Amino acid sequence: MRICDRWLVRTALPLFVLFPITAAGPPLTKDDGYRGIWYMNQPSGDEYHYKYSGGMATYPQQHVPIAIYSKEVNKTFFCYGGTTKGRRELLHMVSYFDHATGRVPRPTILLNKKTDDAHDNPTIQIDRQGHIWIFSSAHGTARPSYIHRSKRPYSVDEFELIVKTNFSYTQPWYLPSKGFLFLHTRYAAGRGLFWITSQDGVEWSEPQPLAKIALGDYQISWSDGDRVGTAFDYHPHPLGLNARTNLYYLETTDRGQTWKTADGRSAHLPITEPQNAALVHDYESVKLLVYLKDLQFDSRGQPVILYLTSRGYASGPASDPRVWHTAHWSGERWEIRRFTTSDHNYDHGPLYIDPDGSWQIIAPTEPGPQPYGTGGEMVLWSSRDEGKTWTKVKQLTRDSPKNHTYARRPLHAHPDFYALWADGNAFEPSESFLYFTSRTADHVWRLPAQMPDDFARPDVVW
Repeated sequence: MRICDRWLVRTALPLFVLFPITAAGPPLTKDDGYRGIWYMNQPSGDEYHYKYSGGMATYPQQHVPIAIYSKEVNKTFFCYGGTTKGRRELLHMVSYFDHATGRVPRPTILLNKKTDDAHDNPTIQIDRQGHIWIFSSAHGTARPSYIHRSKRPYSVDEFELIVKTNFSYTQPWYLPSKGFLFLHTRYAAGRGLFWITSQDGVEWSEPQPLAKIALGDYQISWSDGDRVGTAFDYHPHPLGLNARTNLYYLETTDRGQTWKTADGRSAHLPITEPQNAALVHDYESVKLLVYLKDLQFDSRGQPVILYLTSRGYASGPASDPRVWHTAHWSGERWEIRRFTTSDHNYDHGPLYIDPDGSWQIIAPTEPGPQPYGTGGEMVLWSSRDEGKTWTKVKQLTRDSPKNHTYARRPLHAHPDFYALWADGNAFEPSESFLYFTSRTADHVWRLPAQMPDDFARPDVVW
């Protein structure tokens, strides 16, 4: 499929140029501990300091997946945004948790992105042969993006650079019978959603446009076998992303050859108008903003979207109420239900749906030590009736010195490494540590910030 001339002319989009690299890079070094990047966006000049800020090692939600469990070696591999000592400079870090030993190695420093912008954080995939793939994003076009592959299966010690190009908001999916489907964003007069495909990760197709409504869109996605679903919003004129609104859904079962709505209708691409067949709910008409959180599939394979609505983009009580919702496709209609509230638009947590039909959410829905700042105290919620009612099972963190941010779900999550997140002061630069918890949330572990030895056991902190 070629990109239509109309799209190229309208967006002045450059071709997606790939540069295969065959020469080996310098030997990779190990860091002596797990330390996350602190990042802020859009100073507000008030008591809340920024639009959002804090420990952003596992930010943003538009980067998926950042962790994957591999049953072949009984390890959860993950990547995150680390930082250099003494200054905020983003390092792309790769590591794993060994479920057999309960230990982590010193993390591998894959590259220095020469920025403090956590939008450049990486994502991860594993192919059929066990090679670890890292997709290194760039926020806009000012910096390059990279695709690296591990030299050996199930190893994070050495990588080779496969591609140097430019893409943003990376969402790579490896479909065992089909190869890679790589959803991403490209900048041209706003943010456009695209996808490319590859059998081997080296030779890639040309980019195909999925959507660009007004000034662009954000998306979240997830895979269910060979099926990939994506939920997205749109950024209207003139405010763009600070006026993000509406909720849309599409899916593909043939690696992007066709895209359909939840009810099976074929979508005419690219989507460029706010009113279209993919629309789940029109929030623009009621003047509500939409902040995407997660996408999952229920035990029957029906999509469920987790998101938050708000009255404004700025931090503070003026934008309340900030209401979390689920949109669940019943097979006939989208059923939208309220979940809970929290105090910041960028509070984030994943949705888990078990084969027995139980739903769980891990998210910072309790105010933290920096109220109305990004994040808070992490809470485990549960529903036994597909989101109609929710029970607060337990609060995972308490009396924290810094807000906890961006809990993330690993692909094929193992019960012992069920959610990964970071902490950070929401109102000023600070240290940032990384944490994980189990499915039952009976403990919260902190990854070691200092490691005198090559391997260490994470510390139980709650």
